[in-house]
Amino acid sequence: MALIALAADKGSPGVTTAAVALAAVWPRRVLVAETDAAGGDLVYRSAAAHGGPLNPNTGMLSIAATARRGLVPDQLWDHTQPLSGGLEVLVGLGMSEQAAGLAGIWPTLGRAFAQLAESPHAPADVIADCGRIAGESPAVELFPHAALVLLLSRTEPEAIARVRDRAAALATRLHGGPRGAAALATPLVGVVLIADPANSGKLVHQVDEMLMAARTGARVVGTLADDPTGADQLAGRKRGRLDKSMLIRSARKVTADLYQQYGAAWASPTAGAGR
Repeated sequence: MALIALAADKGSPGVTTAAVALAAVWPRRVLVAETDAAGGDLVYRSAAAHGGPLNPNTGMLSIAATARRGLVPDQLWDHTQPLSGGLEVLVGLGMSEQAAGLAGIWPTLGRAFAQLAESPHAPADVIADCGRIAGESPAVELFPHAALVLLLSRTEPEAIARVRDRAAALATRLHGGPRGAAALATPLVGVVLIADPANSGKLVHQVDEMLMAARTGARVVGTLADDPTGADQLAGRKRGRLDKSMLIRSARKVTADLYQQYGAAWASPTAGAGR
């Protein structure tokens, strides 16, 4: 299985941009699921494959009724839409008030996302954009079904302190308490820094030391370039060679590193089918 959950503690580090950037260079078929209980962004920022807008009623909103009767992983495809460029997405809620309609079915969604990679018909990994998870965000109920939870953070001192504290809180919630570096458990919790590539090496070392000292069991798994131009190109707001942008080049490195470390555990006998 391979459900990868992306989230942030506070602020706007760019969780949706990161989810789409990683999915754009993911080495296997992948579905982006907008599971932020506060509402999704893609319907406002991205065009559908047919050139028009995405349908806000097809996605998390439409899947709610299906999931209450049980959810077979392949049914997820009935609620997805292709973006311009072909990336398949499960569009998020329109507003936070609609999250009440998903009460009680988040674990069902988590299981379906995790099991989609093992589908005999149309297998895919799922990258879930969980948005901000401060407080009691229901999207956290997806995490026990994930292979990896990635916390995104910018590099201001207060942001790094918050991601350390959030990683420690998740270690308690998911694993029963703080863990040392040798006491790994599933889901693995990683940190992705949104940083200037020129300064990322030193920052990674510093943040890793903080995470280790707090016995979070988490570590930095990579950095994505802080690249507003690349983010605009990814959203279709600017023209340019997206594949040459710092954002996409850094996303390639993050995905390559993730697959080198964890890919064997995610592999399924049907991987690569259904393309």
